[in-house]
Amino acid sequence: MDIVNPALNDYLLAHCTPADDVLRDLAAETRGALPGQAGMQITQDEGMFLTLLVRLTGARLAVEVGTFTGYSSICIARGLSAGGRLLACDVSDEWTSVARRHWERAGVADRIDLRIAPAAETLRGLPREETIDFAFIDADKTGYPVYYEELVTRLRPGGVIVLDNTLRSGRVVDPAAQDPADVAIRAINDTVAADERVESVLLPLRDGVTVVRKR
Repeated sequence: MDIVNPALNDYLLAHCTPADDVLRDLAAETRGALPGQAGMQITQDEGMFLTLLVRLTGARLAVEVGTFTGYSSICIARGLSAGGRLLACDVSDEWTSVARRHWERAGVADRIDLRIAPAAETLRGLPREETIDFAFIDADKTGYPVYYEELVTRLRPGGVIVLDNTLRSGRVVDPAAQDPADVAIRAINDTVAADERVESVLLPLRDGVTVVRKR
């Protein structure tokens, strides 16, 4: 199922704030060095969406689950208020070594604390106070239910969580799609929709983006 009509793709990208040289070079390097995984990288328009959301929330403390080669972390870090910090969680030294180089180029390396460890462990090790302003989840789909719960309990009232890939190329509405990742995304979509602690919207942006605001 086409979530974004390919005929509209260029038009969409032409009508949002353009990516700068750092982001364009990072996207090109990721496609060249990791062609099999490059689809994991968010797009220019989704990156700008993240930056705007971070700025609109006035976030100072952000968490990212799933850093890959660093595109989304640059977008989030650029939106942080003065003195803001981003905790970036990933398990790959290889992928995040690319991220580190581009964080330096983008001038945001001093705002990012990278933790190479299973994200569930990192999140469970955080204080349980409601101090997180913004979080972005874009990692292994079967881990989403755990990541969401660990983050929402630590999210301040008015804070925002964004979950990526929540339409799974339309497979969420295909009963025959029973891959563990598809099952996990259906489960987290149902959880978020029924969670009285938050208000939320699932947007047909790229592969599906859910925006959650804590009440």
